[in-house]
Amino acid sequence: MFMLVSYDICDIKRLPRVAKLMEGYGVRVQYSVFECSLTQRQLMELQRRLKRLIKPEVDSVRFYPLCESCRDEIVILGQGTVSRDEPYYIA
Repeated sequence: MFMLVSYDICDIKRLPRVAKLMEGYGVRVQYSVFECSLTQRQLMELQRRLKRLIKPEVDSVRFYPLCESCRDEIVILGQGTVSRDEPYYIA
C-alpha cells in the first residue's frame, strides 16, 4: 500500500530518532513527510516502533493511505517526483 506519513515531534532529542526510523521505511519528500510503499506487516511494525518513540500527549504522527490510482493523480508544483517502487533483479 502507498502511504503518506507526516509527523510533528516536539522534542529535539526524539526528532532525529523518528526521522532515522522513517528513512528506513520510505522516501523523504519534505522535512517531516515521507512517501512509503508498505505491506500490511511493515505498516504495523512501523506504527509499533513509532509508538515507542513518540510522546502521544505532545507529538503527532499521521498516516494517509493513498490508492494506486490516487498516486497517479498527485500534482507536484516545483521540485520533486512521486516515489515509485524500483524493480528488483536477482542475478
